[in-house]
Amino acid sequence: MVSFDHRQPGTDEGSWTAALRRDLPALDLDVDRLLVVAAHPDDETLGAAGLLATAAARGIPVELLVATDGERSHPDSPTHTPATLALLRRRELHAAMGQLGLSAAPVFLGLPDGGTDEHRDAIAAALTHALDRAGSDRVLVLSPWRGDGHRDHRVVGEIVEEVCAARGVRSRAFPIWLWHWGTSDDVPWDRAERLALDPSVQDAKTRALDAHASQLRPLSPAPGDEAMVHVRMRAHFERVAEVFFAPEEVGASAGAEVRDAEGSLVPQGAGATPAPTARMPEGAGASVVEPRDSAGASAGPSASVSQAYFDDMYARHDDPWGFDSRWYEERKRAVLLAALPWRHYRATFEAGCSTGALTAQLANRSDRVLAVDLAEAALERAGRRLGDRANVELRRATLPDDWPVGAFDLVVLSEVAYYWAGSDLDRGLTAAVASLTLDGHLVACHWRHPVAEYPRSGDEVHDALAARPDLVRLVRHEEEDFVLEVFAHPGARSVAAEAGLVS
Repeated sequence: MVSFDHRQPGTDEGSWTAALRRDLPALDLDVDRLLVVAAHPDDETLGAAGLLATAAARGIPVELLVATDGERSHPDSPTHTPATLALLRRRELHAAMGQLGLSAAPVFLGLPDGGTDEHRDAIAAALTHALDRAGSDRVLVLSPWRGDGHRDHRVVGEIVEEVCAARGVRSRAFPIWLWHWGTSDDVPWDRAERLALDPSVQDAKTRALDAHASQLRPLSPAPGDEAMVHVRMRAHFERVAEVFFAPEEVGASAGAEVRDAEGSLVPQGAGATPAPTARMPEGAGASVVEPRDSAGASAGPSASVSQAYFDDMYARHDDPWGFDSRWYEERKRAVLLAALPWRHYRATFEAGCSTGALTAQLANRSDRVLAVDLAEAALERAGRRLGDRANVELRRATLPDDWPVGAFDLVVLSEVAYYWAGSDLDRGLTAAVASLTLDGHLVACHWRHPVAEYPRSGDEVHDALAARPDLVRLVRHEEEDFVLEVFAHPGARSVAAEAGLVS
């Protein structure tokens, strides 16, 4: 098993120049839609920016799913926390996409960097949902190559091949680290295809690469802030063509199985050698998920509140918490709405919408609202209240497990997070932050008095929010009975600052 270090000089680009002179078949781009699944922000730029720019120039829609934020790229950085890097890398990707002529916003799944193997179902679900949206379009799906020698690249590549094979959808993979550690003998040439890049596309790719400054340039002169992709490595991505690999046919490989450092089967193409194990920054790759019961609650004495509790409440009461009958609830909604920094939002997600009393008012200030609840009775009553409002979607979901895929510039956690016990709270808050757009707001509002059936108090929920390094507080309203706060990503400014009243 060969090992490599991203800091090493790696294979010189001149060695690849001769190897790439061979006559490779052209990549077929006769498709209606391009779907890219990247493990980290910048994978798609390094490996396929020329293809993306070519597709955009031809009017082919491009959709991008990004599994992780790449927050572990510099684990020893003295100047950048993982949360800061995650936000920075999302911004860099937005800038890179703009350089390539892409208008659709990337979908960030917010999974842990280095931990994709523990979240295969989430990646597969996001890809499946994207393919469902494509309908009858002829789709080409791209991903990092599963033989690239990087754990997250392997996992994402495997998932894409498996999902696409099951659905009969064409997929291709792009290598990234192969060019650094490999030689011509490591390339599955029998499955390789080539896309020639015209000069304007090459220029666009150069600008897109430049946008990923956190990876291509040092974060600072300090040790631990070195560039992830040094000049010799970057040269591999400044070619006049890009190379893609078709999936290996089932049963095409012969001989003994080869497994990587994690014990997973490494695909072997004709003439290919086992991919090396990368010695490079990445997350620990383990997320602890508690055992779940059939209702979606954590097992054990500190379980999240189960669906049975809510079903019983709605069966016994028309308005269980007095959302329509109590001035306390009406006033609290008014306080929440007044605390929102923006007059209007593009996309709002409401977790635990109940009978839709707040949902209706959020809909007045949003282009679209996705509101979820785990109780069917609650959704039925919310549906009657909201009628045929076209900008509201009601959906049954058990959170945090069923957190929706997508990005929202307003996430509402109103009287919901104290139901989450154990690791459910951290998973729920992490999912909420991951689904928040770069400029978005997270509003949380919770009852402060103890309730025997709830595993947490409202104050505990807000303490957990305040402790997150990936959030800053913009608003805090505290009363004896409830606490309301609005959070945003670091760097967000106050309402007065946004309006130009203060600098």
